[in-house]
Amino acid sequence: MGILIGLVITIGSVIGGYMAMGGHIEVLFQPFEFVIVGGAAIGIFIVANPLATVKDAGKASLETIQNKVPSRELYLELLGLLHQLLRELKTKPRNEVESHIDAPEESSIFQQYPLILANKDLTNFICDYCRLIIVGNARPHEVEALMEEEISTIRHDKLKSAHGLQGMADGLPALGIVAAVLGVIKAMGAIDQSPEILGGLIGAALVGTFFGVFMAYGVVQPLGSKIAVIREKNIRLYYVAKQTLIAYMNGSLPQVALEFGRKTISNYDRPSLDDVEAEAMGTGGKAA
Repeated sequence: MGILIGLVITIGSVIGGYMAMGGHIEVLFQPFEFVIVGGAAIGIFIVANPLATVKDAGKASLETIQNKVPSRELYLELLGLLHQLLRELKTKPRNEVESHIDAPEESSIFQQYPLILANKDLTNFICDYCRLIIVGNARPHEVEALMEEEISTIRHDKLKSAHGLQGMADGLPALGIVAAVLGVIKAMGAIDQSPEILGGLIGAALVGTFFGVFMAYGVVQPLGSKIAVIREKNIRLYYVAKQTLIAYMNGSLPQVALEFGRKTISNYDRPSLDDVEAEAMGTGGKAA
């Protein structure tokens, strides 16, 4: 919702200010200038990025419009799931725990936390490292380094669309100039026409420059920045899982390891210790 409100304010201020100083709104309607700038920008984006990134840009834009950041409930579910898994690792035989790790969709533990189970990448991340813990011969510092490397790879992949949109934003002003030059070429072909006609053609040409610059700094660049913010917040979930599991591997009790994970959450989103206890330690109704 925030991004839509921002766009309305931005477009309203620009168009409203233009009209307030006596500009005619119909002059700005130059569809072929829009086709030149917008079409070229989209084409360059497709050339510069793999198809997977192009598809992900659409998905990321939708996530941004919907503001899909981790909620308090999602963090609580993650901490509750980790607590149950760590208790299983500590108290149950290996084969019983493996049944939850190998098939999380069928696990009675994972099914209690549908928000986490819906995030396939995060679920696989948790299961992979719980499996390493079950093996028993992995050193905590080696597992931590492996986790950091995997999270770094995840971040790189998740931010490709944001970087691609930033590249598009960098090129849009130049594409606006291209459209303007083509418009001026067209105007020069009508140099023998009346000043009114010639002025209209030159004005139409300049709309291309306006559109390119406005789209770059008023729409595409802010969208790319917001995508990066949204994706970074979602990557924070992996750090919560990482810190909790590493603390457990270093000898912390499940309840204490959970606090290591909780502390990695931003102050703005971090659930209280009482909330975590209610969710993860039995009084919330999910944990046994």
